Parts: sequence; C-alpha cells; structure tokens
Amino acid sequence: MAWTLTHEWLCQRVVEDSQIAIIFADRDGIIHFWNSGAEGIFGYSAKETVGQTLDLIVPERQRSRHWEGYNKVMATGVTKYGRECELLGAAAIMQDVTARWEQQKELRKRLAALEAKLEQVGKSA
Repeated sequence: MAWTLTHEWLCQRVVEDSQIAIIFADRDGIIHFWNSGAEGIFGYSAKETVGQTLDLIVPERQRSRHWEGYNKVMATGVTKYGRECELLGAAAIMQDVTARWEQQKELRKRLAALEAKLEQVGKSA
C-alpha cells in the first residue's frame, strides 16, 4: 500500500511540477488539467484555465481549423497516429522552443552570408 501511495505521489509530482506543459481537455475541449509548465509557457494559472475551452490558447485565426479537426477526432476516435478507440479527450505535452528556433534562424542567416561571401571570393579568383 505504501508503495502505491509513494508511486502515485511521485507521478503526480513529476507531472504537476514539470517545466514541460501538460494539458488535458475533455471531448468538448474543456480544460481539466493544467500543470506548472503550462502556466510558465502560457502565463495562465490552473485556476484561470480549468473549466475554460482551448480557445484560451488556440490563436483566433486557427480556431476554426482546430475545432474541425478536434471534433472529427473526438467523433471518430481516429487520430493521425491511426488508433481507433473511444476518446475521453486529448492530452498535450508542449515545450517552448522559441529560443532554440531563434538561434537556429540566426545560424542559418550567418551560414547564408558566409556562403555568399565564399561564392564572391570564388568568382574573383
């Protein structure tokens, strides 16, 4: 019995305290779970999000497409992963990669500039 409580406590701590955002929304897109990682990424506390729809984090320009796909998956149980089952909702695990994306963008820009410079050196030789 003690192992189960310790195991449950450990799992709960890992999920709730993760820096990676973990969110669960039911079949209607109502948020039921929002961890501290989601709070850090999106800036909303669990108290602000639980009971709200995913519209809170889905950009307005993408909502129509999002809900079309979400409702289709909930109705059919078929996801892009090919599984068929009765779904309770959707869990999402997200990580903010903005800094890495900006770093890679800068590296690609520098590489393009160096390649252009090298090409100019080759033409003048």
